[in-house]
Amino acid sequence: MSLYDIELRTLDGEPTSLAAYKGKAVLVVNVASKCGLTPQYAGLERLQQQYAERGFTVLGVPCNQFGGQEPGSAEEIATFCSATYGATFPMLEKSDVNGAGRHPLYAALTQQADAEGEAGDIQWNFEKFLLTPAGEVAGRFRPRTEPEAAELVAAIEENLPA
Repeated sequence: MSLYDIELRTLDGEPTSLAAYKGKAVLVVNVASKCGLTPQYAGLERLQQQYAERGFTVLGVPCNQFGGQEPGSAEEIATFCSATYGATFPMLEKSDVNGAGRHPLYAALTQQADAEGEAGDIQWNFEKFLLTPAGEVAGRFRPRTEPEAAELVAAIEENLPA
Protein backbone atom coordinates (compact mmCIF):
# COMPACT_ATOMS: atom_id res chain seq x y z
CA MET A 1 0.00 0.00 0.00
CA SER A 2 1.22 3.48 -0.89
CA LEU A 3 1.09 6.49 1.43
CA TYR A 4 -1.47 7.86 -1.04
CA ASP A 5 -3.89 5.06 -0.12
CA ILE A 6 -4.06 5.85 3.60
CA GLU A 7 -7.37 7.38 4.61
CA LEU A 8 -7.03 10.72 6.38
CA ARG A 9 -9.38 13.42 7.67
CA THR A 10 -8.89 17.16 7.58
CA LEU A 11 -9.05 19.16 10.79
CA ASP A 12 -12.67 19.90 9.79
CA GLY A 13 -13.41 16.17 9.66
CA GLU A 14 -13.61 15.89 5.86
CA PRO A 15 -12.19 12.74 4.24
CA THR A 16 -8.92 13.21 2.35
CA SER A 17 -5.65 11.41 1.59
CA LEU A 18 -2.10 12.25 0.62
CA ALA A 19 -3.23 11.66 -2.98
CA ALA A 20 -4.60 15.22 -2.76
CA TYR A 21 -0.94 16.33 -2.66
CA LYS A 22 0.35 14.04 -5.43
CA GLY A 23 3.01 15.86 -7.39
CA LYS A 24 4.00 18.09 -4.46
CA ALA A 25 6.75 17.88 -1.89
CA VAL A 26 5.01 17.60 1.49
CA LEU A 27 6.42 18.20 4.98
CA VAL A 28 4.29 16.19 7.44
CA VAL A 29 4.68 17.52 10.99
CA ASN A 30 3.02 16.42 14.24
CA VAL A 31 2.16 19.72 15.90
CA ALA A 32 1.01 20.96 19.30
CA SER A 33 -0.21 24.35 20.54
CA LYS A 34 1.19 24.29 24.07
CA CYS A 35 4.73 22.96 23.57
CA GLY A 36 8.11 24.61 24.03
CA LEU A 37 8.61 23.92 20.32
CA THR A 38 5.30 25.55 19.29
CA PRO A 39 7.16 28.64 17.94
CA GLN A 40 8.25 26.36 15.09
CA TYR A 41 4.82 27.14 13.60
CA ALA A 42 6.30 30.47 12.48
CA GLY A 43 9.11 28.77 10.54
CA LEU A 44 6.71 26.21 9.09
CA GLU A 45 4.49 29.01 7.81
CA ARG A 46 7.51 30.82 6.29
CA LEU A 47 8.40 27.59 4.44
CA GLN A 48 4.79 27.35 3.26
CA GLN A 49 4.86 30.91 1.94
CA GLN A 50 8.31 30.58 0.36
CA TYR A 51 7.76 27.28 -1.46
CA ALA A 52 4.00 26.85 -2.01
CA GLU A 53 4.10 28.24 -5.56
CA ARG A 54 6.90 25.78 -6.38
CA GLY A 55 4.85 22.69 -5.47
CA PHE A 56 5.34 22.35 -1.72
CA THR A 57 3.09 22.23 1.32
CA VAL A 58 3.40 21.74 5.04
CA LEU A 59 0.80 19.34 6.43
CA GLY A 60 0.17 19.66 10.16
CA VAL A 61 -1.03 16.73 12.27
CA PRO A 62 -2.10 17.83 15.77
CA CYS A 63 -1.17 15.30 18.44
CA ASN A 64 -1.89 15.27 22.19
CA GLN A 65 0.38 12.33 23.10
CA PHE A 66 3.31 14.34 24.42
CA GLY A 67 2.57 15.96 27.76
CA GLY A 68 -1.04 16.71 26.78
CA GLN A 69 0.21 19.70 24.80
CA GLU A 70 -2.58 19.69 22.21
CA PRO A 71 -5.73 19.51 24.35
CA GLY A 72 -8.00 21.68 22.21
CA SER A 73 -10.87 20.89 19.87
CA ALA A 74 -10.41 21.10 16.11
CA GLU A 75 -11.89 24.61 16.14
CA GLU A 76 -9.60 25.74 18.99
CA ILE A 77 -6.55 24.33 17.18
CA ALA A 78 -7.49 26.07 13.92
CA THR A 79 -8.11 29.38 15.68
CA PHE A 80 -4.85 29.20 17.64
CA CYS A 81 -2.77 28.39 14.53
CA SER A 82 -4.22 31.13 12.37
CA ALA A 83 -4.50 33.82 15.06
CA THR A 84 -1.12 33.21 16.72
CA TYR A 85 1.08 32.20 13.80
CA GLY A 86 -0.93 33.09 10.70
CA ALA A 87 -0.72 29.45 9.65
CA THR A 88 -2.26 28.86 6.24
CA PHE A 89 -1.04 25.32 5.61
CA PRO A 90 -3.50 22.42 5.74
CA MET A 91 -4.08 20.50 8.96
CA LEU A 92 -5.33 16.99 9.54
CA GLU A 93 -7.45 15.80 12.46
CA LYS A 94 -5.81 15.24 15.82
CA SER A 95 -4.15 11.82 15.75
CA ASP A 96 -1.97 9.48 17.78
CA VAL A 97 1.50 9.05 16.30
CA ASN A 98 2.76 6.34 18.67
CA GLY A 99 1.35 3.33 20.51
CA ALA A 100 -1.55 0.98 19.91
CA GLY A 101 -3.77 3.75 18.50
CA ARG A 102 -1.08 5.06 16.12
CA HIS A 103 -2.63 6.44 12.93
CA PRO A 104 -1.82 4.27 9.86
CA LEU A 105 0.01 7.25 8.33
CA TYR A 106 2.44 7.26 11.24
CA ALA A 107 2.69 3.46 11.23
CA ALA A 108 4.15 3.91 7.73
CA LEU A 109 6.19 7.06 8.36
CA THR A 110 7.94 5.75 11.48
CA GLN A 111 9.53 2.98 9.41
CA GLN A 112 11.78 5.71 7.98
CA ALA A 113 15.14 6.22 9.69
CA ASP A 114 16.47 9.67 10.54
CA ALA A 115 19.96 10.94 9.59
CA GLU A 116 21.50 8.82 12.36
CA GLY A 117 19.84 5.67 11.02
CA GLU A 118 17.22 5.51 13.79
CA ALA A 119 13.63 4.57 12.90
CA GLY A 120 10.71 3.91 15.24
CA ASP A 121 8.54 6.01 17.51
CA ILE A 122 8.09 9.75 17.22
CA GLN A 123 10.24 11.39 19.90
CA TRP A 124 8.15 14.52 20.59
CA ASN A 125 6.04 17.22 18.97
CA PHE A 126 7.28 18.75 15.71
CA GLU A 127 8.96 15.69 14.22
CA LYS A 128 9.08 16.20 10.46
CA PHE A 129 8.84 13.85 7.45
CA LEU A 130 9.57 15.15 3.97
CA LEU A 131 7.69 13.38 1.18
CA THR A 132 8.69 13.48 -2.46
CA PRO A 133 6.22 14.49 -5.19
CA ALA A 134 5.87 10.72 -5.83
CA GLY A 135 4.74 10.13 -2.24
CA GLU A 136 7.91 8.52 -0.90
CA VAL A 137 9.66 9.51 2.32
CA ALA A 138 12.74 11.57 1.43
CA GLY A 139 13.83 12.37 4.98
CA ARG A 140 13.01 12.37 8.66
CA PHE A 141 13.93 15.30 10.86
CA ARG A 142 13.68 15.12 14.64
CA PRO A 143 11.73 17.68 16.72
CA ARG A 144 14.63 20.00 17.53
CA THR A 145 15.46 20.48 13.84
CA GLU A 146 14.12 23.96 13.16
CA PRO A 147 11.91 24.28 10.07
CA GLU A 148 14.40 26.62 8.43
CA ALA A 149 17.51 24.58 9.33
CA ALA A 150 19.93 24.36 6.41
CA GLU A 151 19.62 20.58 6.07
CA LEU A 152 15.81 20.69 5.98
CA VAL A 153 15.65 23.59 3.51
CA ALA A 154 18.20 21.82 1.26
CA ALA A 155 16.10 18.64 1.34
CA ILE A 156 12.93 20.59 0.48
CA GLU A 157 14.63 22.34 -2.44
CA GLU A 158 16.04 19.02 -3.68
CA ASN A 159 12.57 17.46 -3.67
CA LEU A 160 10.50 20.24 -5.22
CA PRO A 161 8.77 19.10 -8.40
CA ALA A 162 10.63 19.95 -11.60
